[in-house]
Amino acid sequence: MKTVQRLLGALVLAASSCVSGTRAGAPAAPPNPLQVLMADEWAARLRDDPLLATQSDVHEYDHLLPSATRATYERQFERDRRFQDRLTQMDRALLSARDQVNYDLFAFVLHHRLALAPFRTYRIPVTSDEGFHVEVMRMAAGVAMNQTRDYENYLARLHAIPSYFDEQIVNMRQGMADGFTLPAAVLPGIIAVLTGQQYTAVEKTPFFEPFQRFPVAVAAPDRERLRDLAKRAIENDVIPAYRKLLAFVANEYRAKARATVGASTLPDGPTYYEALVKYFTNLDVTPEHVHHVGVDEVARIRVEMDAVIRQTDFHGTFAEFLEHLRTDPQFYAKSPAELLEKASTIAKEIDGILPTYFGKLPREPYSIQPVPDELAPNYTGGRYVPAPRGGTKGGEYWVNTYALEKRPLYALTALTLHEAVPGHHLQAALAHELTDVPPFRLDFYPHAFGEGWGLYAEKLGVEMNLYKTPYDHFGRLSYEMWRACRLVVDTGLHVQGWSRERALEYLASHTALSTQEVRTEIDRYIAWPGQALAYKMGELKIVELRGKAKRLLGGRFDIRAFHDAVLGQGGVPLPILERQIDAYIAAAVQH
Repeated sequence: MKTVQRLLGALVLAASSCVSGTRAGAPAAPPNPLQVLMADEWAARLRDDPLLATQSDVHEYDHLLPSATRATYERQFERDRRFQDRLTQMDRALLSARDQVNYDLFAFVLHHRLALAPFRTYRIPVTSDEGFHVEVMRMAAGVAMNQTRDYENYLARLHAIPSYFDEQIVNMRQGMADGFTLPAAVLPGIIAVLTGQQYTAVEKTPFFEPFQRFPVAVAAPDRERLRDLAKRAIENDVIPAYRKLLAFVANEYRAKARATVGASTLPDGPTYYEALVKYFTNLDVTPEHVHHVGVDEVARIRVEMDAVIRQTDFHGTFAEFLEHLRTDPQFYAKSPAELLEKASTIAKEIDGILPTYFGKLPREPYSIQPVPDELAPNYTGGRYVPAPRGGTKGGEYWVNTYALEKRPLYALTALTLHEAVPGHHLQAALAHELTDVPPFRLDFYPHAFGEGWGLYAEKLGVEMNLYKTPYDHFGRLSYEMWRACRLVVDTGLHVQGWSRERALEYLASHTALSTQEVRTEIDRYIAWPGQALAYKMGELKIVELRGKAKRLLGGRFDIRAFHDAVLGQGGVPLPILERQIDAYIAAAVQH
């Protein structure tokens, strides 16, 4: 999973494959300037972010961790400006249709990276449930380690953790001096995660897991040597680094954390939040516009929710129905195994009917796993973790088995549709199979497209006949209401001066989310401004484009072809998606 800086910096991932060769004896074609530019950026990005390089199946930097110094970020900013200058000097009209798409995606990357860089977001390198301290715990997950050298490289990364953490602490101290910090209100949850990462037994840490098994290419004497070195590295470097980080956050940082919750209260906060809104929605919209869209969607969905309640035997108010859902034991699994089994059953049922709705399906598999124990208390109900390229595992659909009385079964179908298939796993695995595209496009993830598709997938479950009971339907509507409330709450918190308490009450009174989920969600919006807007804004655009295609194609509309057109180019910003669907409609009309 990505850290905050990489999620905002993963506006990033801009790159290209090498220029193809020519026939023997034929004159060499002049280099394609766009391909050269993207190749230069990709090479620079991998040098700067060795963890990204490893996840991208590039292993030249497997022994390193990223540099997180202010000087590094300033150098990257200046380099990105030079990249943008090179891009704007090109005549887009002279490019092939394929390279025009690459140009537009690369322009999107550079534009937003440069728009956000002046705010120096690296001074807040964690959110409520993510950050550099989480990322390094999974830096070996699914990564192929086939020989002794791979383990030695990993050991070098373990030794580098203290200095890497120290650089992040320096940045956070600079944020403290500048008034650019996380709100104090969200720190208890973050401290709980850091507390869960305080290990005493080396063998129990996730860092030791690669040394529990070795491939045959690693000789027996090397195995014992590597295990001993790993134990010393974890005991002398890793565990003390996490202990130091916890002490810093719980004491020094918390004492200086800001009392306000809205991003608009940060230095140059209103401008900062406006830039985040444009990035996460992929649209040139204002926070006020997004807020009003949310209010309208909340009202619309509430009418549907009331209609579903009437299909049940429940008699009472809306608030009483929500309390019934939150407290009746029939709606909750009795054990973690039961929750995971139910999620697996739903996922396999969906797998079996995907060919009805998609013409192209990916080869990459996925598994269903519990959220790691150290993350679970402050984590969302579920999440998708994509597979590393060239790795040893498929994607993972994480289900949170912590506090089972807060994980309702009536929402599990919607969660599975969103995080697994046809949601994030399907879109990510298909993107991994793209050919003749720059490498960054294999994992490129504009949030409004990615999360909009996940929410659209939940709604597609209605057509798939996956919601078996009125309670399942209400769970789906509650999830849609949750995303509509995000538009209201996120802009309310960060622009309109809402308190954390007002946001908690609003989300709790409009959805069937458990009180646990309401708290973790509101803290997530406070710590990660703007990202929550991507879901509903993206889904509304996909629904709009589907309606347009059905209206113009009539009886020629094919749901499989439409879905293939949406996902066929990997992740794209919403304006590019709209052009993509217009081209699909035009081609279908001609046939």
